[in-house]
Amino acid sequence: MGCAKNSVDSEHLIGMLEACGHRIVDDAGAAQVGLINTCAFIQDAVRENVDAILDLELLKERGQLEKIIVAGCIVNRYEAELRRELPLVDLWAGAENWDRIVAFLGGAEAQNATNCFSPSFPPGFPPMGGAPRGLLPDNRPWSRFLKVGEGCDTFCSYCTIPLIRGRLRSVPVPALVDEARALCAAGARELCLVGQDLTAYGRDVCGTPQIRELLTALDEALPTGTWLRLLYLHPERVTRGFLDFLAGTEKVLPYLDIPIQHIDDSILVAMNRAPAGAHIREIFRCARDRNPLFALRTTIMVGFPGETEEQFERVLEFLEEAEIDRVGAFVYSPEEGTKAALLPNQVPDEVREERYNRLMSLQAEISRERNAFFVGKKLRVLIEEIDLEGNSAWGRSWRDAPEVDGMVCVEGADLIPGSMVEVEITDAAEYDLFGRRALP
Repeated sequence: MGCAKNSVDSEHLIGMLEACGHRIVDDAGAAQVGLINTCAFIQDAVRENVDAILDLELLKERGQLEKIIVAGCIVNRYEAELRRELPLVDLWAGAENWDRIVAFLGGAEAQNATNCFSPSFPPGFPPMGGAPRGLLPDNRPWSRFLKVGEGCDTFCSYCTIPLIRGRLRSVPVPALVDEARALCAAGARELCLVGQDLTAYGRDVCGTPQIRELLTALDEALPTGTWLRLLYLHPERVTRGFLDFLAGTEKVLPYLDIPIQHIDDSILVAMNRAPAGAHIREIFRCARDRNPLFALRTTIMVGFPGETEEQFERVLEFLEEAEIDRVGAFVYSPEEGTKAALLPNQVPDEVREERYNRLMSLQAEISRERNAFFVGKKLRVLIEEIDLEGNSAWGRSWRDAPEVDGMVCVEGADLIPGSMVEVEITDAAEYDLFGRRALP
């Protein structure tokens, strides 16, 4: 459940369980053990995860499951309460406590799998030489996530991540390079780097961020043609110099996901972020000036405590000014244990929802205009799904991150999932592009 970082955790766990002789199935009706790796970032996620656990309890009551394991963030956050409310769960394991699950389930190689954890590595990140990463049933081998660290030291006033996952812990560069090589050897054409904040990578170890060193090592080590996509970059540490560095790499895509959350300085300060509205405008403009095709993605929070109509209007003005390719928005949720939940002037629910709808309506128009800019151009597309009846396929260009961005519909036969093809764009919608395979 939850984010891409959770998917990586689950794949590490699957690799360990498979090394012990267990087999992962995608149908709960065919399983002996139901295992959920949970999310607890916001209350909507908590409710969704509890519902999923209740579904497994029902299967166990019917005799269709022998055991239930609940792991991950919801355990870190609410274990005591959940133990009282969900008595049929056999094992509770906090985030990154994968060795506990392996030991509980056993198997011929359980001890060896558990021993692949080393005290020199952060918990949850077995070094290479231990169990390899498995693959979730619905994941595609040509596009994989590479998690560079865990936890966060930024402490935004609305965010539960430090409460759940703790302080920043970066995975060493050699381990990440080895893991990336292994993923490419297993068929990956695209590696999406994820962490709570990529720009802080390595600061916990070296005192200063080491993201450039990591990207340089990956750029040199991976096969030609590999896509490196950067997700979750804090805007304060994205500078002109960093953009210059990225432009000099071979494999890092001209795509940045920079969650700004807001543009008004007083709201940013209340979020425990720097009053960096002017800097945010500068780096978005700078990226576009360097490359008009540069793909920019951001995340906006609406309805933060104290947000006035005027402050919200500044966000809309910024979106029109910056012409951002992709925007994800979410309504502020007052989360237990965060400083923002105690702030005065909480925005009424109906106002939050109304502002969210206005923002997404505006962004749909901006996205359509931005997509129209690519009509007549050629884009390299990673094919993901084949429509045999329609003699076409769906894929993603370098502008599109998996799961969160749009796709490209490609006319033509003989298209293979996992392959990359050159596509001439012929039409554009709000989020998707349409085209045909370009002639050689």
